Amino acid sequence: MDHAEGITGADGRTIPRGYVRDAQHPELSELARQSLAIILAGGRGQRLGPLTVWRAKPALPFGGKLRIVDFALSNCINSGVRRIGICTQYKAQSLIRHVQQGWSFLDGRFGEFVELLPAQQRVTAAWYQGTADAVYQNLDLLRQHDPRHMIILAGDHVYKMDYAKMLADHVAAEADMSIACMEVPMSAATGFGVMQVDGNRRVIGFEEKPRAPAPMPERPDTALASMGIYVFNTRFLYEQLMRDADERDSSHDFGKDLIPYLIRRGYRICAHRFADSCVNMTEGRPYWRDVGTIDAYWEANMDLTKVTPDLNLYDRAWPVWSYPEQLPPAKFVFDDDGRRGQAIDSLISGGCIVSGSSVRRSVLFSRSRVHSYCTLDEAVILPDVEIGRHCILKRVVLDKYCKLREGLQAGVDVDADRKRFHVTDGGVTLITPEMLGQQIHHLR
Repeated sequence: MDHAEGITGADGRTIPRGYVRDAQHPELSELARQSLAIILAGGRGQRLGPLTVWRAKPALPFGGKLRIVDFALSNCINSGVRRIGICTQYKAQSLIRHVQQGWSFLDGRFGEFVELLPAQQRVTAAWYQGTADAVYQNLDLLRQHDPRHMIILAGDHVYKMDYAKMLADHVAAEADMSIACMEVPMSAATGFGVMQVDGNRRVIGFEEKPRAPAPMPERPDTALASMGIYVFNTRFLYEQLMRDADERDSSHDFGKDLIPYLIRRGYRICAHRFADSCVNMTEGRPYWRDVGTIDAYWEANMDLTKVTPDLNLYDRAWPVWSYPEQLPPAKFVFDDDGRRGQAIDSLISGGCIVSGSSVRRSVLFSRSRVHSYCTLDEAVILPDVEIGRHCILKRVVLDKYCKLREGLQAGVDVDADRKRFHVTDGGVTLITPEMLGQQIHHLR
């Protein structure tokens, strides 16, 4: 039987559409099946400030009902990669709970799994020291699964990508390592690993977050940036991780240490164009976002409220999977002048009640309640928020579990907001329970 979420076989198991699609290309399906993905999800995301005081960045809610880590996980499933490890470290409990609740549908009887890999000091008496070290400390576990290729992913970016196509490109190039890359403006290049490649896409230069990025040939306003997505031949990766672990001067990071070393030693490192495997294209441009600041996070959520957003969350062929929480439909009540429950150009998730208030160009996450006579404009409201009567909110982000008193205004007077809340350079007001004097004892 054909369903929106996939195809249900005779045994009752539902296979996502992306996985079925790959069955039409057996060479891609086989490469994906023989690979193992490691998602690096231990980062704090310091530029997000108060939003990541109590949670790791990959656990941050996004898009009304998702979490950021769901994008990397969904890309794996839709690509046919069903052996996945997630390295966790910083304040990971809410991330761990989300993965346990939402990603337990893979079947170990078929060699499928999503396995959590917290820092356990298995190899050395230290926590994860860098991205390469996070993988190195789990080598004994990875060897048990004997993958042909390893895919290393960041767990804190928003994008859709077919990793099977990158695997095929890696094999065709006979590379030791492949790096997914995209073009970025020079003004943004200092936040990336910047690459130089020759005419055969072989990487001949790499510098992590350079002060003076090298531009692309004949394009002085553009740099070629690493996306932090790598494919390795497994045996080669093991050898290099063990070598790097013995280097006393190494910070044990892929971008800072491992990649520059491999280039200097002449190993075959190839660049993979994101445009060749991106699933979500807008006017010929691949969609990818690092929602690493409050402004970027707010803007990415606001983009979803457009009539035709750059990120398509309604794509049945490449769905974004998450924890399927069972909630009642969103509800809008009262239809009186001055007290009309309505939402315009907005995303309203299950379990929300908008009671006699106006919501415009906003995103309301699950189980949020807006009482009467409120005006919300360009607001990102995280789960389990309660907004009292007569509140006015403009260009705001409300963290999970906030309870706003009646008549509170935010985003109206920036100077007043700075005295009690956090206001970004872009003029977005962030409110957390702690700023409201509320003590929260739940996971974020």
